[in-house]
Amino acid sequence: MKRRAAGPNAPFSPVTIARNRRRAGNTARILTADSMPLPIDWTAALDSHLTVIGQMREAGSRIEAIAALIVDRLKAGARLYLVGNGGSAADAQHVAAELTGRFKTSRRPLPAHALTTDTSALTAIGNDFGFEQTFERPVRGLVRRGDVLWAFSTSGNSPNVLRALSAARELGAATVGFSGRTGGRMAELCDLLLCVPHDESDRIQEGHQLAYHFICARIDAAFAEA
Repeated sequence: MKRRAAGPNAPFSPVTIARNRRRAGNTARILTADSMPLPIDWTAALDSHLTVIGQMREAGSRIEAIAALIVDRLKAGARLYLVGNGGSAADAQHVAAELTGRFKTSRRPLPAHALTTDTSALTAIGNDFGFEQTFERPVRGLVRRGDVLWAFSTSGNSPNVLRALSAARELGAATVGFSGRTGGRMAELCDLLLCVPHDESDRIQEGHQLAYHFICARIDAAFAEA
């Protein structure tokens, strides 16, 4: 059986390969930093971060109060539950991991559970009852009087977070919130609320991380092994 000679448009002919290389080179030039001005530079981003973190100095007493509340409830045998969406879900899981594992100090594992991790429950509830109930139903099934619900929402207005806080209050749990500048609708549902003084989610979450790491350090110290 004779093979046909590869024409100039065949997929692996020298002509096609050379043409594709030229196109790739043109695309690479289009996407270089020189031809695509960045919306912000690193110095500006760092200055914005430092400004927000500096303004949080005034929140020290509120952060200490949150730490004290959680320590007191855990020492009394209560459990800590955490909720949030997107990046705030990651923050909720981060805190739970620090407490069931350890932050910096050796101590016993602590009962902290992020309600953001069970994909079967989240998708079943979202499908059958609506996304607004994804946290409310687990709260009603798990949270008991004296427990703590810690909610993260940069806007303070996430419907599923608000419903979880409302349910926790009905059940007699303490409610803690981490939010942005105003706290949104969370403000009226939280016993203690930390508001990072900014309107953009990235800076708010950077403030949240600094604060919850400090709280984790306080909890470590309170439960440190002698």
